[in-house]
Order: sequence, then structure tokens, then C-alpha cells
Amino acid sequence: MKLHHPILGALLLLLLAGCSGTLKTSAIDLQTFIGCAVREFTFLAKKPGCRGLRVTTDACWGRCETWEKPVLEPPYIESYHRVCTYNETKMMTVKLPKCAPDMDPFYTYPVAIRCDCDICSTATTECETA
Repeated sequence: MKLHHPILGALLLLLLAGCSGTLKTSAIDLQTFIGCAVREFTFLAKKPGCRGLRVTTDACWGRCETWEKPVLEPPYIESYHRVCTYNETKMMTVKLPKCAPDMDPFYTYPVAIRCDCDICSTATTECETA
């Protein structure tokens, strides 16, 4: 599935924070933490025709409890899958440096206010299923 909406793309980027960003360390043991929290995250904001800008924001991060069990009737499995996702956000805008004259230099991204373990919502996230 390809995202066509820039804000949804930014939310997906921030949800994947653990893959390409920097999470600020704290007193929480990140290897054993189960739950969903707002964490500081730095990423490179960029778009064609402009230079990139490092942005530090708050994003959702964590691991949520999940389980599956077999059942005797269709669909033959009962599942409980929750993801760490945005419950409340606000939008921020930065001006990217050295943009071409015909380019809009502004880049808008979400800032997490509150995060929760919840079902994956296609309104804010690109949800992938196996």
C-alpha cells in the first residue's frame, strides 16, 4: 500500500522511529519495557528541491501486549493485536534550508502528545498484515 497523504507518511515515519531515528536514553530499560510511551526522536526532514533539516520531536514508541489462540470455528483463530500508536498529536511546521525558488520550503510533521496501545488505525498509520 502506498501512502499519498504527507501527514500519514510523516506519522508512519515517526511510528518507525526505532528503525532510523535516535531515541533519547532514560531510566527506562528499553529492552524490557512493555507498553507505549512518548519518546524524543530525531529525524531528517527533507523533500525534493530543499536541503534536509534535523528535527527533534516527540513520537510514539513501545511494544504492546499481543496474543493469538486457536478456536474450533472460523476464522479458527482469536487474535489480540495492539500497536503503539498516536492517541493525540499536534502539528508543527519548520522551514527547510536552501530550497529551490519554486519550492515550498515548509515541512509539517506530527508531534505526539499521548500514545496508547490500540488497534492499528488506517486513518493515521499504514497498517500491514501478514
